[in-house]
Amino acid sequence: MSSFRFIHTADIHLDSPMRGLSEDVPEVAERLRLATREALTALVDAAIERAVDFVVIAGDVYDGDWRDYQTGVFFVRQMQRLAAAAIPVYLIHGNHDAQNQMTRSLRLPDNVQTFSAEAAETRTIDGLDIALHGASYAERAVTDNLVPGYPEPVADAFNIGVLHTGLGGRGGHENYAPCALDELTAKGYDYWALGHVHGAEVLAEHPHVVFSGNLQGRSIRETGAKSAYEVIVEDGRVAELRALHCDVARWAEQTVDVAAAEDFNDVFGAMRSAIEAGVEAAEGRLAAIRLRLTGTTPLHDRLLASPDMLLAEARTTAAGLGADSVYIEKIKLATDPEQDAATRRTRADALGELQRLLDEASNDADIREMIEKDVRRLAERLPHEIREHADDPLLRAAIDGDTATLIDGAGDYLLARLAAEDNAS
Repeated sequence: MSSFRFIHTADIHLDSPMRGLSEDVPEVAERLRLATREALTALVDAAIERAVDFVVIAGDVYDGDWRDYQTGVFFVRQMQRLAAAAIPVYLIHGNHDAQNQMTRSLRLPDNVQTFSAEAAETRTIDGLDIALHGASYAERAVTDNLVPGYPEPVADAFNIGVLHTGLGGRGGHENYAPCALDELTAKGYDYWALGHVHGAEVLAEHPHVVFSGNLQGRSIRETGAKSAYEVIVEDGRVAELRALHCDVARWAEQTVDVAAAEDFNDVFGAMRSAIEAGVEAAEGRLAAIRLRLTGTTPLHDRLLASPDMLLAEARTTAAGLGADSVYIEKIKLATDPEQDAATRRTRADALGELQRLLDEASNDADIREMIEKDVRRLAERLPHEIREHADDPLLRAAIDGDTATLIDGAGDYLLARLAAEDNAS
């Protein structure tokens, strides 16, 4: 059996809207918006430079409805570059592709072969003993197990299954095209090129079952290095998997322990160290960083009352490191006060009175009903994208109708503001 190499990628989500961007740093925001295009360009560059025999895309080239037809045009141009290098592409449509009507009408170059959505089918490659088996999604939510419908392996060939699957809801993703790992390994294929789950993972070897992960992180939920795989096959067996890091921006959440901080200058110094560590971890790429401040500290109240100042200081530090190297997405405060609620409750001042009122509010059915009614009305008016992806604890609590968390969180903020003003006077 011959030897060859191919690239396995998935979940490109071309022109996906980056979440968590601020227009305070417009040049960085624009770079992040173009990151999925640059990542795909880098992938095509790698395929041509390495002279791979073919490319496999395991679904979700796009990100649902295109906001601009140029999204499709850009993908076609990248596929034309591969065509000029005589590199074929084998593609299945995933749930996001199926959502887009224009995906079906887009004319792709002849080197791109798209698997049918009617039934799983087999494609072979001239001159190589390779059989690829795959099925596209006909609609967004595929709830049937597709694996039983995949063809039997071709004898004396290296068999590759291409599948877009949640594999049991792995990584918190929707469990589309559900199946089990042992079903895949028992199919008789040599390599399963999987898509849909955005974290790269090799689930089995010989036969290989592999999620390539997505090509470019798109928000703080998709941290760390992102990649495709170059698969090297020798004498009919996978000899090596090489990660191809095509991402041009890397998201990270950096923990900043401020327990030992005596003043804000100490906090700023700790934030700077965390930012520098994030930049180093990005390995020359744009670092998109969220700072998470932790620790029990007497500064808790002042920190909670000063979010804008903290963010401005962090972005000033980032600007000093170079506008092309780092972007501060958010500062998340997860510190704890030295004085807990039970201690505040016993105080005879305004802080103690407010704590007692908040305790009563949490247990007052009329107040809870009023908050639930008003907050629910506001939450229902939020755009779907915000409702789906909100990660701020209070906003998430409002959307989910978690009144207890909402009262506790709002109370913590009010207490911190009062305590900060009291300390400043």
